[in-house]
Amino acid sequence: MMPRYVIIGASAAAIGAVEAIRDVDPNGALTVISEEKCPQYSRPMISDFVSGGKTFRQMMCREEDFWKENNVEALTGISALSLDLAEKAVMLDNSERVSYERLLIATGGKPFIPNIEGSDKEGVFTFTKIGDAEKLALKLESARSVVVIGAGLIGVSVTEALVKRALNVTLVELQDKILGLLLDAKGSDIMEDVIRKAGVTVVTGQSVQRIVGNSENSKTVGSVVLTNGEQLSCDVVIIAIGVIPRTELAVGTEIKLNRGIVVDSHMETNVPGVYASGDVAEAYDFTLNQNRLLPLWPLAMAEGKVAGYNMAGKKTEYAGGTNMSSLKYFDIPVVSMGVTNPKEENAYEVLIRHVPERNLYKKIVLRDNVIVGITLVNDVERAGTLFHLMKTRVNVKKFKKSLVSEDFGLALLPSPLRRTMCLGCAL
Repeated sequence: MMPRYVIIGASAAAIGAVEAIRDVDPNGALTVISEEKCPQYSRPMISDFVSGGKTFRQMMCREEDFWKENNVEALTGISALSLDLAEKAVMLDNSERVSYERLLIATGGKPFIPNIEGSDKEGVFTFTKIGDAEKLALKLESARSVVVIGAGLIGVSVTEALVKRALNVTLVELQDKILGLLLDAKGSDIMEDVIRKAGVTVVTGQSVQRIVGNSENSKTVGSVVLTNGEQLSCDVVIIAIGVIPRTELAVGTEIKLNRGIVVDSHMETNVPGVYASGDVAEAYDFTLNQNRLLPLWPLAMAEGKVAGYNMAGKKTEYAGGTNMSSLKYFDIPVVSMGVTNPKEENAYEVLIRHVPERNLYKKIVLRDNVIVGITLVNDVERAGTLFHLMKTRVNVKKFKKSLVSEDFGLALLPSPLRRTMCLGCAL
């Protein structure tokens, strides 16, 4: 019997799609294809696993019988090799073909690995899948020092995990500032100072040019050479520069590509019946009013639900997301949403409050008196209220100065606005 629905990938977007499809169609044939054997875990929690703070069981975002409960044929440990759009089929690495009526490409992203000499040595790791994390955790049991390449979300996250394991860590970032996609220069400086005080060596404006073997075994990591010629001894190198969308299945087909797979508001591609969601798709960003890559777990889940509903015949539009990160590094909570570091400064108004002695930083970016960007460092209690104002595009002209005040909250908003806002949106 031809499966009605086929989903390639089994992480956040796929899980959201399965739940949405089953909400509309409890009985339609549904097949999920995943190269991972145990896919339904939370990838944002991988650093907790590496640090030893969480077990794999605690990382599970759905129960082990999730596929069975939802009547899903789960083809795990199997890779999709290519698509036959004309015949509506997916070719697998076990030589089988899986036919579909509705297809969702939810292949996610893969680590970006630059062309570094010696990157094939034993002791070089990436950091996006549980299989990678398990191998890394095993290696760390005998390691003393680690070089992390890349000081973005993934790099800083794994750095904290390594510090918790009492390892010597050097964080290397090509840009002048760490967390450059999340924070502006001031926010970055605050976090860099916190990370340095935790014992991490932070090197900015440099990258790793070469990975050198150790004196006993040239095939095993012994040190790295930076672009300035400095050599740093280490047992492990972790490449955490970022992820790129896994668009390989769409390359060479009719499916429209930009940086990722192009989709409409229903998460459907230009090929009828073929959808894409999650890190592989370019979905709508409501702050920029355009589609772009937004590789974030909660957005992938939301996009997958929209795709699933539409695949099952329930017309649903994606309201859009934006760049959103809520995290806690080295005991400092950070929230970053939307346009946090605008390049065209004349088109924006920026409100800032900075209390250095408390590592407190609050930045609100406005365009035409509407919030388009939020940065909160060590002061995140009202993030929900601010996000609600941004999401609903409220004109804040009459009270914008209070947005960065210490006592900002629902009580400072005009009473008509207070009445329309959900009290539960304040964190």
